Amino acid sequence: QVQLVESGGGLVQPGGSLRLSCAASGFIFSAYAMGWYRQAPGKERELVAGIGSHRLRKFYKEDVKGRFTISRDNANNTLYLQMNTLKPEDTAVYYCSKGLSGDYTGGFISWGQGTQVTVSS
Repeated sequence: QVQLVESGGGLVQPGGSLRLSCAASGFIFSAYAMGWYRQAPGKERELVAGIGSHRLRKFYKEDVKGRFTISRDNANNTLYLQMNTLKPEDTAVYYCSKGLSGDYTGGFISWGQGTQVTVSS
């Protein structure tokens, strides 16, 4: 079955960087869009970034554009999220997600267990 295992979260000061990773298994990784969601306390889960199966199309939530970069390694079934210039409002649990198709506009299904990102001085 689909397994998504996130790692790389932690505590970082404002302005710092983190790189999240997601190891995927149980499906043909290269055939599906992938995404990163986040959920802050008391808020709904939101899509932060998405990437199509062939890496040609990417989506970013407006407030992370220019700071976050989503990428994927289809040879190693791994999804990444490079987060730079982190802000306290980026604090949340970040989840890796598998798309319903190769296009991220098709929606997402299946999420990992999440990794906590805390931005605080």
